[in-house]
Amino acid sequence: RRVVRMVSERSLREDPLRSLRAVRLAVELDLEIDPETGAAAAANAPAIERVAAERVFAELKRVVSADAVRRGLALMDEYGLTEVVLPELCALRGVEQSDFHHLDVHDHTLEVLDSVALLQRDPAAAGLDDGVAELLAQPFSDELTRGQAMRFAALLHDAAKPQTRAVGPNGRVTFIGHDVAGAELARDVLGRLRASGRLRDYVAAIVAHHLDAGFLVHRRPLDRRTIWRYLRATQPYSADITIFTVADRLSTRGRNAEAAIAGHLEVARELLEAAL
Repeated sequence: RRVVRMVSERSLREDPLRSLRAVRLAVELDLEIDPETGAAAAANAPAIERVAAERVFAELKRVVSADAVRRGLALMDEYGLTEVVLPELCALRGVEQSDFHHLDVHDHTLEVLDSVALLQRDPAAAGLDDGVAELLAQPFSDELTRGQAMRFAALLHDAAKPQTRAVGPNGRVTFIGHDVAGAELARDVLGRLRASGRLRDYVAAIVAHHLDAGFLVHRRPLDRRTIWRYLRATQPYSADITIFTVADRLSTRGRNAEAAIAGHLEVARELLEAAL
């Protein structure tokens, strides 16, 4: 019947990680979760805090890597799993942004995740060369490809916005320093999950530099020195960071969006060619 059903509620009490595993099985195999199993998963979700972090990460990364990742995150929310496993994502709900954004930070984060997934399967649809898909398909670390690792950067790239949000005298919303603070926060989150040092470095680098390419849009045409400085600042992940900035830009559709996206793509293509 293509249904995920618990053997008994006792099995979830004995190993609360099975609450998250039910979601992973559902998204990987396109199954429905039995209502009683879902209720038991929600009841036992808080106890995941006492499960070894390595086991939690093993299930979480498979949810995040799945084609149906958005469904997986929705199920995690429904059963109270996100609050336990990735509370930093929950903290983004309702954090409003400037009029250059069309969504709050939480929903923008999910759209960036969608854009990363698009770049993994069809970069040409986003205006980039097909070689991007080959790069993102390369094995990277923690049993993840580069593109799957980039999905964690998508989930965490704006995680420091709640604590850096400010409103100026003119009413403009700012998040000054959220890139630097976010890189440290990303390291902390992945450290809590016992991810490898390489994955922590990769995600932190993307978060720390996810604004850099955007700052260059107004400096077109780029001279060789500007490109060199960008590559030097973002090495050894210059190509990945540049690709990620495209995902971020495509998911920011507030005021002046179309012109901003076109300008960013022009810069990103130039930077990506140099990085590769």
